[in-house]
Amino acid sequence: MESIKADILILGSGGAGLMAALQAYDANDTLDIVLAAKGVLGKGGCSRMVQGGFNVVLNPEDSHMKHFTDTLKGGQFINNQDLAWTLVTNATPVIKAMETRYGCFFDRNPDGTVHQKPFAGQCFDRTVHKGDLTGIEIVSRAVDQIFKRNIRVMDEHRAVDLLFDGSGSRVVGALLVDIRRGKFIVVNARATLVATGGGPTMYRYFAPSMDKSADGLAMLYRSGAEMVDMEMVQFHPTGLLVKGSIVAGTVLEEGLRGAGAHLYNAQGERYMERYAPDVKERATRDVVSRSGYLEIMAGRAFDHGGVNLDGSHLGANFIYKNFPGMAQRCADYGFDLGKGPVPVTPTAHYFMGGAIITAQCRSTLDGLFVAGEDSGGVHGANRLGGNGIADSCVFGSLAGKAMSQYAPEQELMEPDPVRLEEIQRQVLKPFDNSDGESPFPFCARLRELMWTKVGLVRNGKDLQEAVDELEEMADRAGRVRVDGNLPYNLKWHEWINLINMITVSRIVARSALLRKESRGSHFRSDFPNQDNKNYLVNYFVRRDTDQPQFEARPVKLSQMAPPDLEASAAAAGGGNPGKSER
Repeated sequence: MESIKADILILGSGGAGLMAALQAYDANDTLDIVLAAKGVLGKGGCSRMVQGGFNVVLNPEDSHMKHFTDTLKGGQFINNQDLAWTLVTNATPVIKAMETRYGCFFDRNPDGTVHQKPFAGQCFDRTVHKGDLTGIEIVSRAVDQIFKRNIRVMDEHRAVDLLFDGSGSRVVGALLVDIRRGKFIVVNARATLVATGGGPTMYRYFAPSMDKSADGLAMLYRSGAEMVDMEMVQFHPTGLLVKGSIVAGTVLEEGLRGAGAHLYNAQGERYMERYAPDVKERATRDVVSRSGYLEIMAGRAFDHGGVNLDGSHLGANFIYKNFPGMAQRCADYGFDLGKGPVPVTPTAHYFMGGAIITAQCRSTLDGLFVAGEDSGGVHGANRLGGNGIADSCVFGSLAGKAMSQYAPEQELMEPDPVRLEEIQRQVLKPFDNSDGESPFPFCARLRELMWTKVGLVRNGKDLQEAVDELEEMADRAGRVRVDGNLPYNLKWHEWINLINMITVSRIVARSALLRKESRGSHFRSDFPNQDNKNYLVNYFVRRDTDQPQFEARPVKLSQMAPPDLEASAAAAGGGNPGKSER
């Protein structure tokens, strides 16, 4: 194995990883920073795929309290309120730094101010964007800045697990695989950031990039980091439905619905008038996704298997001008977004759950920082559109600053050789199997299981069956056979993907089984109502030997309480619990 030593190791090259690297370097340019990307820097991952935009308070008529309140309402009040406040207050200086220091340039109003468009679940139009190609603007400009700095980039290097010192108490880097050469590389670091992006690609339809397989979440769980809200998986309402294509599920962003596009079932009904009559298509993602799924399951789908999204009444020129990326993507598959309906389906999009972090992105393990979709707590039960890339850039920036202060004070400790050897042995295990199934159809079966039993509409019976089947899958996955050489061995990497997806699926299903209510993205048909009396809690999980151990803890209402609790407290003369002004 090759070995590299560094002050800071950053796993992931999306918004969180890029901003962390830039902020750490700019805070202390003597630091040796290594940035590892599973794909090619600037060309893969989910941040680049962001269409909609970045939620931020810029208008004097808007406020951080309004953004904060929208975020808590969207998250159904199980958010970590301190982290949510950190997000909304830091978004403003971060977006300004992205323009003035790193060269991002967002759409303008005629008077030169930054244009902000409407997004679902918000009381104010605060979504900054670059047409519908916002992610490309952010990632491209950030990558330009990376190359202008002395930051070591390792393209096509995937992390397979975190490394600990001999005491097992401190993270000291990670074991990587150079995908091109098939070589193992130890990166020994004083501070390590996991910012790989979650990516719930273990569903039939999914929106994240194809290189995602919940790697960071799986590594965090295996390392013993404490995690939260893993039952909360967001589905986006409008994934482009292209039968037989790997692009099926790619997002048509909600700015289109915010601008006035409608959803229809095969009976010609604008069905959101029934599910959310006040806001219709501008309801939050959980509501619109679940509504579309229920229409499909009720037999009101079109022959293509989904529902239709139609913005043609807005005018073709308006569509082509304001949503050029989506219009081109639809055109690539024979649909004209400006002149007629396009087929869509709900699609797995985002993990609200992840590792517990502080406002400085410190995890529960010494030496380990986490940012972006690999972290949990900010979004609660449902993330608002536009809060995702804001989360990545804000907490990536905070992680970079924190690591720049932490790393110089730490001794560079060697990784435990026993753990290192065990990780390598486990990763190479399928080459030793004399017989076994292929990982490719195995992944397809996993996706069908998660879609049907741990998807948009859940129930206890299906969840228990999924838990049992996932245990069996975990055992069978260990017997998968892989052959060939290590460089660019797609079958081997698909097996690693499979192991990580099963690992995360197990804790998603078990957590969902524990929450016997419906809240945000988690809907139980056997418990269809929200129950603040018994389930205003977060489910925390940590690995114990080979099984997840869960603990329910009451939500800390440090700033604001749900309206029903406020009303109950006021009626009892107790004021508003957890409410304070900021």
